[in-house]
Amino acid sequence: MRNLYISLVLIFLTLLFGCSNDNFSEATAITNISVIHPVTGLQKNQTVLFQNDQILSVSSSVDNLQNVSEIIDGKDKFLIPGLWDMHVHLTYDDAFTESMPKLFLAHGITSVRDTGGLMEKMEPVIKKMRAPEAISPRVYFSGPLLDGKFVVYDGDLVPEIGTENSTISMAKKKVTELNDAGVDFIKIYEMVSPEIFNALSEAASIYDLPIAAHVPLSMRASIAGPAVDSMEHLRNVELDCAFNSAQLHEERLAILNSHENGAGLTLRSSLHTAQRLPAINNFDEQKCNQTIDNLKSTIQVPTLRLNAFSMYPGYEREDWDNVLKIVPDGAKEKWIAATNDWFEQKKDQDWYGSEFAKWSMSLIDRMNKRGVPIGAGTDTPIGYALPGYSLHTELEFLVEAGLKPIEAIYAATIRPAEFFSMQEEMGTIEKGKVADMVLLSKNPIENISNTRQVELVISKGKIYYPDKLMQTIN
Repeated sequence: MRNLYISLVLIFLTLLFGCSNDNFSEATAITNISVIHPVTGLQKNQTVLFQNDQILSVSSSVDNLQNVSEIIDGKDKFLIPGLWDMHVHLTYDDAFTESMPKLFLAHGITSVRDTGGLMEKMEPVIKKMRAPEAISPRVYFSGPLLDGKFVVYDGDLVPEIGTENSTISMAKKKVTELNDAGVDFIKIYEMVSPEIFNALSEAASIYDLPIAAHVPLSMRASIAGPAVDSMEHLRNVELDCAFNSAQLHEERLAILNSHENGAGLTLRSSLHTAQRLPAINNFDEQKCNQTIDNLKSTIQVPTLRLNAFSMYPGYEREDWDNVLKIVPDGAKEKWIAATNDWFEQKKDQDWYGSEFAKWSMSLIDRMNKRGVPIGAGTDTPIGYALPGYSLHTELEFLVEAGLKPIEAIYAATIRPAEFFSMQEEMGTIEKGKVADMVLLSKNPIENISNTRQVELVISKGKIYYPDKLMQTIN
């Protein structure tokens, strides 16, 4: 028995040290690098060792590098965790679907959260992106927008990415079907009734599916928000921040309850048009603070680059001509025409007076200061958002709205991991976590725009160079 015990110990030690040597012999080391942690900040002169899809070590030591397969000199460079885009639509525009994975990676986005698409279109895209040899970010998806009786994205005036849930049984069945199909979370949309909202959220809890949502038009942000894990676009929060919020809500319910026929898109748009600016103009600080305090456990994904587009239009960026060159052929003509129209219309209109744009920026500042979690998402490719590129624009907007650069980085790294309860696996550059990292030539803590200075991207342990990726897209 004693000999058997000794033999087992020797076998264990052989395996332990054998695996260690094998790991180092096939590992890659990034030396002399400044590692940025989204909480603790800058760690200078670090050596990061990774192999396959795992970070093996992060330390100031340079021991055991003689056997590594590759050494990358990170002197005067900066390493951040792989970035997320928390709000994308991979199948919204067929012109972009094929090129999206490489566009994301070329810009340092190593994970994306798809927030709405029909399963028959999503499933082949997800399968392709998750294939072992795919050049693609990690992808997490919700399936369709779970809407009410009147579906906004019904395929008529806008692409079809929503589905009807007009009864409680229909709602519960849909969540079960989506869970069986392998979705990572669900997305509740604006036209659901409170009863359907509750049925969807209760069904999601059975399967431990996180919930992303717009605040339904039939509900208040302070009520719906705490029941979900993330809220998108700051949509409908303005009503709860108005001194006459109860009156506005009653008016809204009367319109919703009397609606019998017509497109969901038209109904939703008419309510936004009728009530958004009056609610903003009737702002009540105390009411708004109470609403915000109810949202401290709910991630806000504001998509500021979309909400505040009228204040900071992409068309007027110095690099917009370069953006247009990257847009896939199926969409390029439309984007160029929209750019030309913008400058033509600007001659006669004051596009910089958007109340909703100003409101969105100020609301995020208020939310951030009161401890509401903020996540980074873009709604790409909606609203002329180039996949990957637009995430950096969103980070710039978050900083413009009041976040510190390191807080904006947190919004695109740790915060999305928290949505999926995966912060122990990803979101920071630490031993044992996945090998998703971005090497930058400039310090993003000093200037958030430096997240654009991508020299190389490490996705699932594989190294990609942006220029080479871009050459294979068009």
